Amino acid sequence: MTAEFAARRDIPARQPSAATINSGGAPTIALLLLVSIYHVPANLGYGILFALILGTVIVVMSSAIPTDPAHMGIWITNASTRSSVSFAMNLIPFAGIAFLWFIGVIRNRLGNREDKFFATVFLGSGLLLVAMLFTAAAVMGSVLFVYSESPAVSRDTLRLALVLASTLLVTFGARMAAVFTLSVTMVGLRTDLVPRWLSVIGVVCAFTLLLTPPAPKLAQLLFPLWVLILSVHILVVSFRSPAPGAGDHR
Repeated sequence: MTAEFAARRDIPARQPSAATINSGGAPTIALLLLVSIYHVPANLGYGILFALILGTVIVVMSSAIPTDPAHMGIWITNASTRSSVSFAMNLIPFAGIAFLWFIGVIRNRLGNREDKFFATVFLGSGLLLVAMLFTAAAVMGSVLFVYSESPAVSRDTLRLALVLASTLLVTFGARMAAVFTLSVTMVGLRTDLVPRWLSVIGVVCAFTLLLTPPAPKLAQLLFPLWVLILSVHILVVSFRSPAPGAGDHR
């Protein structure tokens, strides 16, 4: 019976390790960054923080997990790759927190000029994007946990988890990011929140993400890049003029 079980295993066994699930440096680094952003006026640096964290997650995941379906099961047998994936998954909750704060920054900058239609669209798409990020991270975290407890994970189970997480991120997540980018760009144009050159970047980014899922690796970086540019612009403008109707809440 044992020999038959071993023969049907697709992935080599290994000794469970706490490093599979926990990457202590990730929460520590992200928490320190979140605390440090408090010193930026009106917490305007959260968009920058989100862009850096999400960009890091995309780069780490792209380099750690092969896209070839025939080699999808290899990464989990390598301790270094598992640590990289665990590191990225531990960063995602902090990316979600920063993104929610970034949404608040945008609404604060809009003030009384906020358009209810576009505000509803960008708020809804932003919340859905965060939910998809968290769900994908939970799926990948579950795979790491199950493998640490019972290394006899079938190749089909692993492939299902990877495809589910990938679909949430690069297909549905990319489209929600496109809707968020486009709605913020439109409301930004109507309220002078963003200049025309930045609106052009936003429209190009939105339609690229909307029309090309599953998004290629380079296209996946468009959204955090756009958030980074927009956040830097808002940060620069905020030093020149405060948000309309916004006071000092600190």
